[in-house]
Amino acid sequence: MDTITTKDGTKIFFKDWGARDAQPVVFHHGWPLSADDWDNQMLFFLGKGYRVIAHDRRGHGRSTQTATGNEMDTYAEDVKELAKALDLRSAIHVGHSTGGGEVARYVARAEKGRVAKAVLIGAVPPIMLKTDKYPGGLPLEVFDGFRAAHASNRAQFFLDVPSGPFYGFNRPGAKVSQGIIQNWWRQGMMGGTKAQYDCIKAFSETDFTDDLKAIGVPVLIMHGDDDQIVPIAASAHEAIKLLKQGTLKVYKGFSHGMATINADVINEDLLAYFKA
Repeated sequence: MDTITTKDGTKIFFKDWGARDAQPVVFHHGWPLSADDWDNQMLFFLGKGYRVIAHDRRGHGRSTQTATGNEMDTYAEDVKELAKALDLRSAIHVGHSTGGGEVARYVARAEKGRVAKAVLIGAVPPIMLKTDKYPGGLPLEVFDGFRAAHASNRAQFFLDVPSGPFYGFNRPGAKVSQGIIQNWWRQGMMGGTKAQYDCIKAFSETDFTDDLKAIGVPVLIMHGDDDQIVPIAASAHEAIKLLKQGTLKVYKGFSHGMATINADVINEDLLAYFKA
């Protein structure tokens, strides 16, 4: 099993496939999942000649079930250490949901030459929480509800989320996949409950405004207009205003989990952006 050990002793699991001289694409997963959430993209872009990398965020998947460091600054530092260990140059970083926040913070602080482009898919920046600056965000009570459900019965909560709003399986006429639901549950239950609980605060209350303003490389924002987890009005529509080189692509009727259930569309659009 491939891991790096960070400066605080955390083991970060990662997958690294493809020729070492190919352009790297680094995938950053959402909460409470793992690198496995990118299986479709990893195989697709490996087949297109890219070097594909995905890691399990600390506390998630096969990485150390950390009691501390479960916040965005440390997540970004872990990515810095991974990029240095693998000597990644001109990489494209793709982040979904919480992973999009991780990408924003990392790319804003990355060493020169490490990053070529970034992609935010259904991502949390600039901030999910309702604030005076971003009144369209979600009230704190929503995230308190997440924490209560997680603490009370994580196993059931991790069935309810993918069975309903995450993939839009609660919409009339939705084609429900039990395999996708069970895979979401499997990934979530692999992680540490303390780290995942802490991460709710990290993905909901972290303000990425300054990160987005600081990013100098091109950024593609991809968001479904039926995203019930990260509503587009409070995220993508605000984030695009803050980027120096941003492009926003909106997908009509697509859910938060569009990279999985609409992978054929998303992968082709990513490929076109990578090649541009």
